[in-house]
Amino acid sequence: MSTQQINNLDDTRATQEEGFSWRIFGPGILMATAAIGGSHLVSSTQAGAIYGWQLAIMIILANVFKYPFFRFGTDYVYDTGESLIAGYAKRSKAYLWIYFILSVLSAVISTGAVTLLTAVILGFMLPASIALSSITLAIIIVAVCWFFLIAGHYKLLDGVTKWIMIALVSATVLAVIIAAGKPTVMTPDFVAVSPWNLATLGFIVALMGWMPAPLEFAAITSMWTSAKRKADNTTHKQGLLDFNVGFLVSAILALFFLALGVFVQYGSGQEIQIAGAAYVDQLISMYTNTIGEWSRLLVAFVAFMCMFGTTITCADGYGRANAECWRLLKGESEISKKQVAFWTTYAIGGGLVIIAFFTGQLGAMLKFAMISAFISAPIFGWLNYSLVKSHQKLSAGMNAYSIASLVFLGGFTLLFLANLAGLFG
Repeated sequence: MSTQQINNLDDTRATQEEGFSWRIFGPGILMATAAIGGSHLVSSTQAGAIYGWQLAIMIILANVFKYPFFRFGTDYVYDTGESLIAGYAKRSKAYLWIYFILSVLSAVISTGAVTLLTAVILGFMLPASIALSSITLAIIIVAVCWFFLIAGHYKLLDGVTKWIMIALVSATVLAVIIAAGKPTVMTPDFVAVSPWNLATLGFIVALMGWMPAPLEFAAITSMWTSAKRKADNTTHKQGLLDFNVGFLVSAILALFFLALGVFVQYGSGQEIQIAGAAYVDQLISMYTNTIGEWSRLLVAFVAFMCMFGTTITCADGYGRANAECWRLLKGESEISKKQVAFWTTYAIGGGLVIIAFFTGQLGAMLKFAMISAFISAPIFGWLNYSLVKSHQKLSAGMNAYSIASLVFLGGFTLLFLANLAGLFG
């Protein structure tokens, strides 16, 4: 009996045993938790505060054109029973090495960026009598993350992130609804700023870099999906529902964060803090100005838990992905727990090194991480498209959609690099 026939039998058995239930949600929510970090809390709200609704189209396009490459991860697991990373190894060692090298670099950049933002929010929550530096708070956070992951791993992560997501979505939707009912009165001398120029290209690319998440998370999500499929015997249909719900929640919430910036700050005359911890104070104030001052610590706690969840998810995801790459490169049959621990520690420890380099420059670090993610996106997109296309026949519509997505991501990357090199004067 072929692997596909076995998978089909498993899917049929799972469908007969149990239909829809809360248990099917996991990898998609994990990805959404990883996604709703700096791109939503910072970039989306700043985009709304500075440019109003103008950049909503770029948020939508980033989600639309990354969607097929993220979805391929779920489809591939249920078609083959393997993660995308295992597929890279079967396709070509070159594919595996490309992913591994980029993932090793991304692990420290992304984990460091989200950890620093988490540390800044934690510092905002602490009383004035407790004055700890961002690097000290970051060390505390990564230590807790490390023990959390080494002790619990997937099952504990799977359970906690659902509640983090519910809390953040509830607080944000409530804040936007209230803010929409009493939008900020624009100052008489307000003049709208256009984002459609080369000077703003870096901001737009950063906005799209982590929207909805770095594209290497497609392969990471495929590993979570594989673990979920084995643990709960979910079907392809259930897996796609989980993925689509997580992806859609992340995309819609990005627009809600944009709306929060529009309703609370756009045209108010308030100077928008682009860099540093000052913007975290403005972000929390967006909620308290609409929900009420009583909610300040509650909202800060929810934002902290969101970023803490993102930090844990990044460390776990990159740790598992890099351990899987290393296993396949060495030709071993199973992932060693020691290897997972090593690569998780690498992501966390390397992130701390990056934080030390960017101490006091939260905005610069986030922008660097987001732009790096966008520049590598066409490569990860091509890896996924090429792998899935070699394994199964894509419909004409999905094939055209994937090619258009590669053109969009590649075109914007080339435009940004050309502008960075000064080719446009």
